[in-house]
Amino acid sequence: MSDTTARALRLLSLLQTHRHWTSTELGERLGITSRTVRRDIDRLRELGYRIESEPGVAGGYRLEAGNALPPLLLSDDEAVAIAIGLRIAASQRLVDGPQTTLSALAKLEQVLPPALRRRVAALAEVVPSGPGGGARVSPELLGDLALACRDHERLRFDYTSVTGEASSRRVEPHSLAPAERNWYLVCWDLDREDWRTFRVDRIERLLRTRVLAAPRELAEETVAEMVLAASSWSPQHVEADVVMDLGFEDFRGWFGHWGQGATPEGADRTRWPVGGSDWREAMYGMLYVPAGVPYRTDLAEPHRGELREAVARLLAALEAAPPEPRATEAPRPVRGGEIAG
Repeated sequence: MSDTTARALRLLSLLQTHRHWTSTELGERLGITSRTVRRDIDRLRELGYRIESEPGVAGGYRLEAGNALPPLLLSDDEAVAIAIGLRIAASQRLVDGPQTTLSALAKLEQVLPPALRRRVAALAEVVPSGPGGGARVSPELLGDLALACRDHERLRFDYTSVTGEASSRRVEPHSLAPAERNWYLVCWDLDREDWRTFRVDRIERLLRTRVLAAPRELAEETVAEMVLAASSWSPQHVEADVVMDLGFEDFRGWFGHWGQGATPEGADRTRWPVGGSDWREAMYGMLYVPAGVPYRTDLAEPHRGELREAVARLLAALEAAPPEPRATEAPRPVRGGEIAG
């Protein structure tokens, strides 16, 4: 780097730290004459920086906001602070659209020297992420996914489901979203020909194919519902399968993204896992089977017996005569001078 270029960069750094500098102050800081300051200011203007000058003894130079964003010159500490701030903003959803935050973070970390990247990683380990911190995800993986979502670039990766099932996927990524302290990738699965949601910490061996695809439309409300459904589904204390006399395509049309984990059983049946912390939550899932659709379940004992006893009491209560109406309190007589309400 030439002395002239290095001096111009130091001048830019000074202009970015204060709103106003006099020519004398800049000359003293850089060890140059006021005339050289003027020449360096002109060089920065040619590069696209809008620098306002004011004549007179109290005059000087001020860096203005421009119509386009010129390159910023950051110190090491400033770059690290911005990278940490972007990580916090993305995980805490402090800005509209974590995908934008992650893509900005990916660009910044890409140009950071290795020593600064290590500082960012070390500081991020001690930044609180809120109660119930989720699974750890490498910033490189998040950055690659964010950029692929932005560019509509097809991806390949290996995925391990919550049940331990491993598979290879080819997808067109749509968006990234945090939920329940974890990150989720919403994408179009090329092999399943349907929208899918993947928890990012279970993605391995990501391959960016450099193949771009036409964007697929997906409403924000649908993305939010998919992520909510994915973050709500996990192994439960009580688990059972429900096999209903409903074809898989009809099942998907009825349950939508809440039918996660379902698989076809022949042409006319669908197997759907239900469960919860106890048999009551498993029963709650069964109640969502469409009216008139027969089904069977493998709910195990003792939960099966407990549910049978509860249903028997429920049926008996519905068959019995309803209880006497609640006694109503007699109206209070109105005394003289009072107004009835």
